[in-house]
Amino acid sequence: MELFRKIFLAIKHFFLPIILALTTAITITACNPANFKTAASQVPQLVVSTTTDPKTFNLALIQESPNISGFTYEALAAQNGITKEIEPALAESWELSPDKLRFVFTLREGLKWSDGQPLTADDVVFSFNDIYMNKRIPTYTQDALKIGISKAFLKVRKIDDRRVEFILPEPFSPFLRSIAAGVGILPEHALRAAVETKNSDGKPVFMSTWGTDTDPKKIIVNGPYAIESYSTNQRVTFRRNPYYWRQKDAQGKQLPYIERIIWQIVESPDTALLQFRSGGLDLLEIGPGNFQLLKRQEKQGNFTIKNAGPDSGTSFITFNLNKGSRNGKPVVDPIKSRFFNNVAFRQAVAYAIDRQTMINNTLRGLGEPQDSPISVPSPYYLSPKEGLKTYNYNPEKAKQLLLGAGFKYDDKGQLLDADGNRVRFTMMAVAGNRPTITPKIQQDLGKIGIKVDLQFLDFSIIGEKISNTLDWECWYGSITGGIEPQDGFNVWSVEGNFHVFNQKAQAGQSATVGWKATDWEQKIEDLYIQGAREFDETKRKAIYGETQQLSQEYLPFIHLFNSLALVAVRNTIENVKYSAIASYNWNIYELKVVEDKKASH
Repeated sequence: MELFRKIFLAIKHFFLPIILALTTAITITACNPANFKTAASQVPQLVVSTTTDPKTFNLALIQESPNISGFTYEALAAQNGITKEIEPALAESWELSPDKLRFVFTLREGLKWSDGQPLTADDVVFSFNDIYMNKRIPTYTQDALKIGISKAFLKVRKIDDRRVEFILPEPFSPFLRSIAAGVGILPEHALRAAVETKNSDGKPVFMSTWGTDTDPKKIIVNGPYAIESYSTNQRVTFRRNPYYWRQKDAQGKQLPYIERIIWQIVESPDTALLQFRSGGLDLLEIGPGNFQLLKRQEKQGNFTIKNAGPDSGTSFITFNLNKGSRNGKPVVDPIKSRFFNNVAFRQAVAYAIDRQTMINNTLRGLGEPQDSPISVPSPYYLSPKEGLKTYNYNPEKAKQLLLGAGFKYDDKGQLLDADGNRVRFTMMAVAGNRPTITPKIQQDLGKIGIKVDLQFLDFSIIGEKISNTLDWECWYGSITGGIEPQDGFNVWSVEGNFHVFNQKAQAGQSATVGWKATDWEQKIEDLYIQGAREFDETKRKAIYGETQQLSQEYLPFIHLFNSLALVAVRNTIENVKYSAIASYNWNIYELKVVEDKKASH
């Protein structure tokens, strides 16, 4: 599975509305988790790996995935990773008014935070009104809370200690999946002062609250696990939350079943593989490249590989289409901007990339070409069989498109624009991110005369470039997905905070003079707004089908491939219901550690 698993990632529920993903593999940790596991095995525990250190413990400010929220926080509702249905979580029930403009949620009785303080309707109202909809606290969640064509925030008010009312400016069909099950609740008693107090720069203290230098025991949570300790470049340790709302199972046993979770920080996928094979890790999300090796070792290694089907992420390359200027300087070199903003150029690039060879070589055949920005597991996905436009490998057609668009070739086969400028650009990617893919793209585009310079950067630098400085030309990455298209509204809203291919300056950033959205960008946004108003599922699918057709025609993202979602699980861990849309920890409270029968004989 990939990162930032991905760079922005969606959190366990939604949170980073589809959010972006890039794998990292930079250094090798010298710490073997098997040693820690042996020393601490007096209690039931699960040892898993993650690729990078957490960047913050503040739920509202998290941008990477995977992240701590899958263990530590819950929302009013939750999505079942297998059935994909929305189920009660912190709220035991809810009601929708006949006009579809009011939701009333009733919280479970006796809810508590990890410090034993009551969790009430006040915390829900505080989380939405004072954090997620606070314009002084920019989060990726804000776009999801702006409803309809007016992009007005919903209104949240307390009815009593256990009931909260959400008032919508217009009907909004994704509410339960995107908001009720997508936005984690935060503690008012622990964070109110940080929200209301300003730093010397005028920003809320909240923006620097609960960083990774905070004593983990001061991080107040409502999920199945609290953070027990954090060792930089080594591990995050989670301990069962004694006040978690799921207190007992039907037999009276405490939930979650597993007392401790060790989140081992292993930046190299190769190292993580070695640690799993040696018994140091209990569970490992794997790529197709490791499938055959591990499949042969299942019995000997006492583990099982689970296949959840097509992954929910989408991989792509994208060009910076921003025609604006900052501080008197164009965001993108005007010569290159003319290449990038030529639809025929983007279509030619799509035809020139041999995706099937990537699938055969890098994915070992365990994947398919990706042609849509909507996840394959989503019921709103439009497949090529249903008429979605595709760009199968055809370098000759690519050349014809380029020549028809005014490009030309010199006597060396190099592609030039109409003014004789060499067609050359820089493609950035996360260091270690599918190292065989970017050279293949470089090679394929070289065959049609395009010179690609590869630039490998830390994912935090890429995040800064695409979201803030806008200083980039082409980017190879991926975006996490899910069931609900609306979770990606911040990608498709023309002023969204992750409209990455043509990013408008956000609040607090330098203005982008001359920025403008195209008609097709606006049309896609309009369709997303229309789809969110529609409650008839057949009509919704047709609306989002049209957005996919527009995306494939104009190619803001040139999609590459979709791999299978695979995980190797030690047979001593029970109840892992692996999901392509929710990973292994959507039901973390149900996982059990059982006796290693093989070792006992």
